[in-house]
Amino acid sequence: MGQQIYLNGKLVPREEALVSVYDHGLLYGDGVFEGIRSYHNRVFKLDEHLDRLYNSAAGIMLEIPMTKEELKEAIRETLRANKLADAYIRLVVTRGVGDLGLDPRKCSRPTIFIIVDKISLYPPEYYQEGLEIITVPTVRNIPQALNPQIKSLNYLNNILAKIEANNQNIQEALMLNSQGYIAECTGDNIFIVKGGVLVTPPEIAGVLKGITRATVIDLALRRNLTVKEELFTRVDLYISDECFLTGTAAEIVPVTKIDGRVIGTGKPGPITKTLMEEFRKLTGTTGTSY
Repeated sequence: MGQQIYLNGKLVPREEALVSVYDHGLLYGDGVFEGIRSYHNRVFKLDEHLDRLYNSAAGIMLEIPMTKEELKEAIRETLRANKLADAYIRLVVTRGVGDLGLDPRKCSRPTIFIIVDKISLYPPEYYQEGLEIITVPTVRNIPQALNPQIKSLNYLNNILAKIEANNQNIQEALMLNSQGYIAECTGDNIFIVKGGVLVTPPEIAGVLKGITRATVIDLALRRNLTVKEELFTRVDLYISDECFLTGTAAEIVPVTKIDGRVIGTGKPGPITKTLMEEFRKLTGTTGTSY
């Protein structure tokens, strides 16, 4: 049996997992999503991801027609059907089928689908040697226009930044906010280490409060590291001792060069490597089983 997709209450083969061209998720990016990981037949941080999904939906007045427990079982069912012990899970809720107007009231019922598949965001050598990133001209959306805590289907801001990185043959783009402070990358949060202190941009910088970001902060605090959420600039990046990115798909990936400047020793630093090791241990031992 081929890949199975959960679509509106049932599992269907991938080639039959179709949505209407009138779905407002397609027409207008009107919907929300979560990217989730499973390791060793356990879904990692599932409660946190579902809490964020429902918060995102509430932020756009989208009522999800399933309880969290029903969604949990749908995720487990989809994972079991695809026989994947380690997977990337994409959970999507759109406004549903409407007309060609913007009015969400014309959409009678949300569309829900779950895709589970394998994923490898970066090649293994980047985790060993470090990633090169660049800052790009595209500015991160201002929170007053589209709050980053709403994890919506409208990702064009991020895609434009990704295109600018692609044009320079660089894997990832770093975006500044409208005040010129560091915000985040196209799909990941960013951390720097300076003098043994871990620093990451705060929510007011216009960043998504990532699940992996929160996990890394917790792991660092458990090791008695000082963690600060504060604004910083590109100069702070350039003179940092270490830098790394965090995200559900990326996990923790070291950054060793930014805008052509070597960071620290040019190799993943000791705090980064320690946090990577602690994160792997955590993903191997915790989660919602299926």
